[in-house]
Amino acid sequence: MDFQPTRDQRDLRAGVRELLAGRYGRDALRAAVDGGSAVDRELWRELGAAGFFALRLPEAEGGVGLGLPEAVLVFEEAGRALLPGPLVATHLAAGAVPGAAAGTAVVTAFDLGERGGPLVSYLAEADAVLGAAGLPPGEPVRSADPLTPLHRVTGGGPADVSAYRDAGALLTAALQVGSALRTLEMAVRYAGEREQFGQPIGAFQAVKHLCAGMLVRAEVARTAVYAAAVTAQAADAADGQAADGEAAEAAEVAGEIAAAKLLADEAAVRNARDCLQVHGGMGFTWEADVHLHLKRAWVRAEQWVTAAEAEEALAAELSRTATGGEAR
Repeated sequence: MDFQPTRDQRDLRAGVRELLAGRYGRDALRAAVDGGSAVDRELWRELGAAGFFALRLPEAEGGVGLGLPEAVLVFEEAGRALLPGPLVATHLAAGAVPGAAAGTAVVTAFDLGERGGPLVSYLAEADAVLGAAGLPPGEPVRSADPLTPLHRVTGGGPADVSAYRDAGALLTAALQVGSALRTLEMAVRYAGEREQFGQPIGAFQAVKHLCAGMLVRAEVARTAVYAAAVTAQAADAADGQAADGEAAEAAEVAGEIAAAKLLADEAAVRNARDCLQVHGGMGFTWEADVHLHLKRAWVRAEQWVTAAEAEEALAAELSRTATGGEAR
């Protein structure tokens, strides 16, 4: 098996990167932070027109007809650009919520905390909540990320999103990988530009070790996300063809996705911290973008599958395989 993106997949990734660079570069990011605008409706519609949300929707239903391997490439680029908004929930809602596929509707979900707690992101900006009959009432709560507004739902319980949990976790992991790769790039560039004692700080061993560690974390997480996407796509393709071993296959997919989310969350958070360390005092300022990646990574780490849930799922899968497939 050639575990490398195909030419079409590379072109897809390059196209999304070009689109986001033109429509959501650093100036747009800082303008959104300063203006408090979390969701740009015009950009949302452009993403819909580009097939961002309908990527995995069958062509017969007006979608692009691609799979999870292509989706994680696209979401990785969105994570690199630090694009805000309920991207994952709207993508998952394509075909289920009118307007989601085209980007004319913004869809959020009960995806925060273990098994979906009462917190919902982007509730005030949303047209629908995935799996819910309507928009529930909520009270604003303070968010670590200035571009991820949060509300605590006050009426009724959270909608069931268990059917979307694995795909949601994997796409969120792809966002985290993109952020981890971006903070790596920021650290390496700054280490090459900033001089101390007559030479770039990147020449010092301590800084080299920080950057090397960031590279390893990001690449390991990216490999895990890509592998989980391929495994999940193969399982979806085989769905219904063989009933025997279906539960075991589902457990294997869930375990791979849990491992990918765990690694991606760690890569995004720790890379942002190390990037801040490389930047030194400059990294702590509001003008630097490092803190935005760190704050977004903290929030994403609580979405769809938390670290505790991922560890439990991974432990269950390891136990199952160690005992020959018997549940424990």
